[in-house]
Amino acid sequence: MDIKSGCGYPASSLSNFCPHPFVIDGIQCNSMEGFLQSLKFKDIEMQKYVCSLVGKAAKFKGKPKKWYKTQILYWLGTEYQRESQEYQDLLDRAYKELFKNETFKKALLSTQNAIITHSIGKSNKKETVLTEQEFCSRLMKLRDGTL
Repeated sequence: MDIKSGCGYPASSLSNFCPHPFVIDGIQCNSMEGFLQSLKFKDIEMQKYVCSLVGKAAKFKGKPKKWYKTQILYWLGTEYQRESQEYQDLLDRAYKELFKNETFKKALLSTQNAIITHSIGKSNKKETVLTEQEFCSRLMKLRDGTL
């Protein structure tokens, strides 16, 4: 099942662009895309604002940031090296919080045992805050109860 927006239920509902509110570390996120794009900003107030965004608005807010030059991302005053275990742990926590959203959870569980893919995702960690593999494996682990 290829996850992307605009491709029908449940795949489109599992897109990071989809408006599924969740809270992480006391911060309200209106979509996973908002959370992911917020990681490109060092300023905490800007992070909170970006977390409030959904879909393309979130993507385009973070797109101009040149985080890949340093490979450093931020969350609430903490720096994360893109390829660190601490960063992976942060992503795990975020997806666990997202899974508490009943609409998201219902869509994910409805995929049953389908193999989840993301054909428009990037594979190089140096170019994206979330690779296709990082995204799809988290969805399948959440669904299977192993994350």
